[in-house]
Amino acid sequence: MLPRAAIIDRSPIIIKPDPTRTVVRPFSPGDPAPFAMSDLPRALRIADRVLALTTATIDARLADFMQSLSERHRDVPAVLDRRYGELRDIFAGREVSHVQARLIAAYMLEEYSFEAAALFNPSMVPHWDQSRAAPGSTPFVMSLRGIGEGHVSSVTFRTGRWSAADGFTIDPPGTVSVAPVIEMMGRGDGDVIATLHCGGSELLSETVLFPILPSQARGIEDMRLVRFTEEDGSTRYLGTYSAFNGTDVRQELLETPDFVTFTMRRISGVVAGAKGLAIFPRRIGGRYYALSRHDNENVWLMASDSLYEWSEGERLLRPEHEWEFVQLGNCGSPLEIEEGWLVLTHGVGALRNYAIGACLLDRDDPSRVLRRAVLPVLEPSPEDRDGYVPNVVYSCGGMICGRTLLLPYGVADTFATFATVDVDRLLDSMESV
Repeated sequence: MLPRAAIIDRSPIIIKPDPTRTVVRPFSPGDPAPFAMSDLPRALRIADRVLALTTATIDARLADFMQSLSERHRDVPAVLDRRYGELRDIFAGREVSHVQARLIAAYMLEEYSFEAAALFNPSMVPHWDQSRAAPGSTPFVMSLRGIGEGHVSSVTFRTGRWSAADGFTIDPPGTVSVAPVIEMMGRGDGDVIATLHCGGSELLSETVLFPILPSQARGIEDMRLVRFTEEDGSTRYLGTYSAFNGTDVRQELLETPDFVTFTMRRISGVVAGAKGLAIFPRRIGGRYYALSRHDNENVWLMASDSLYEWSEGERLLRPEHEWEFVQLGNCGSPLEIEEGWLVLTHGVGALRNYAIGACLLDRDDPSRVLRRAVLPVLEPSPEDRDGYVPNVVYSCGGMICGRTLLLPYGVADTFATFATVDVDRLLDSMESV
């Protein structure tokens, strides 16, 4: 068995949280239940106070707000107009000028530092435009989990590229962050719960997906991206994530063809109230497959005729080794290689240490485990074990480039970094099952 140092090569690149990156999002002030006034809600009371201001005061205050927001946000007038449009029905019966409407909207928005506390648990997929990089370089897209005020999680993105000669290169994030335009929310037919448009972003790194639904009130957590290829050769990107409302977790799915338009869907079945669903990147035998940990202990293999309902499954992996005695889960969607499906796992051991492992599944019958790592592929090191949640390394998905595994991972629920793994050496380090 090869020593782990011969398998993995850690990158010096670190992506840290940046509290100066903010997004403008809706602010909806309300009343405690005993003080609620159905005929005069708080938003309307605020609007009435604005309408009572003199024209000169309204003009001056609006100019101040516009200047302040425009220093680090784009299309501020459109943002204000859109927010007032969302609330227009509340103010029915009031005569409101265009300038008054914009000032009212300013009181119904807030700047939110979406990654002030942490930026971690990345997931990596091939970029939709592979022609954007130089020969020998592979471009990629990453999602990351940002944590801001109130420990609320949002999704943000980065782009970059990797080459054997130069390693990882991460494109600088955009200087502004842009909220999605919510085209539909909560009124969809069937599985659709929201549709979003992010055409205002000039770079993907400017796009921020923050909670917009009651099911997500406390966070959109740990997105597992996969580029899914249908049997007709068409591709789209899927991202499963944990929606958390402060009490309950719900599994939801993000779909996008281009990272500009997004559809959010609910997922049903036995996995609906669990974390960590990871979808295989293509059908197998005409059916969809996924990995889950809906019993909070084991890795399950799920099969379905629908991407949105998962109830048929069997236990695939149980904790066997000391570093995974507490629980096992996946670290993203399975990666197809010549030998089968390479699956990254996470194991939780003593002192709640999180480490990353691996196994190999049969390509045609993924219920067959062919090989399995006895020791972790990656575990917290003395140099990167400290942070918000110590002793944790965790990934939401890597990417295969030739015979190299590109592995982005979070450290201590605080920041993200990278490693590469030689696939041949990784397979040689595993034991046959």
